[in-house]
Amino acid sequence: MRSIWKGAISFGLVTIPVKLYSATEQKDVTFHQVHREDGGRIRYKRVCTIDGEEVPYSDIAKGYELATGEIVVLTDEDFEDLPLTTSRRIDVLQFTPADQIDPIYFNKTYYLEPDAQGAKPYVLLRDALESSGQVAVVKVALRQRESLATLRVREGIFVLETMLWPDEIRAPEFGFLEEDIEVRTQELKMAESLITTMVADFDPAEYHDAYREALQQVIEAKVAGKEVIAAPAGEEEAGPAVDLMAALRASVEAAKKERGTSAKKEPKKKARKTA
Repeated sequence: MRSIWKGAISFGLVTIPVKLYSATEQKDVTFHQVHREDGGRIRYKRVCTIDGEEVPYSDIAKGYELATGEIVVLTDEDFEDLPLTTSRRIDVLQFTPADQIDPIYFNKTYYLEPDAQGAKPYVLLRDALESSGQVAVVKVALRQRESLATLRVREGIFVLETMLWPDEIRAPEFGFLEEDIEVRTQELKMAESLITTMVADFDPAEYHDAYREALQQVIEAKVAGKEVIAAPAGEEEAGPAVDLMAALRASVEAAKKERGTSAKKEPKKKARKTA
């Protein structure tokens, strides 16, 4: 991995120099836009809508459109004058229980690695934070954008998770929330029974991206010059259940059957010896 940012965690009077790395990568099959006839790549030109001329990168600036349709042009000098006090610091603001932060605020995840001279204070803060059961709420500026973030410990590494600001979270304004929808006690108990039947420890390794895998197979088949065979049709999407209780009851029975089959296949784990 290559670091994308260098700075320091500022914790009271302690400064811990760190490097920042992207902790995630989105796996996807990427495509280019091409000419259907000969496969030639499609290129786009940067053309001014007023004079029709192609514009070099050196002449391109950022423009903010007003409600009137007029444009305010901002230069690099305008951005340089903006106050980003945390441009090279991760400022610890407070410590708080993790369950007080709604996951909807989380935006992107990064790893933090200490520089050689910062290893000891890094480990000290890491161990103290982990034993406290808290997360650190911090402020950081990345790519000319200031964000709140949290610091937590994962597998011995500080994980920085940038957060959205409160005014970036949309309110769920949906009509059904204002309706008086009655749920019968029997229906609620049956739904709770279904949930209980399907409870399991989460193991992300059990899941995979079936669409990406199938798309990759299509590409490989074309490369090999083979005829592509359509995958068998899946089950039709179920519409709204006419009898909610019957649908819930059938779901519970199916979940129990699936759980029983899985349990038979799983080898029994040996109990660990305790000292």
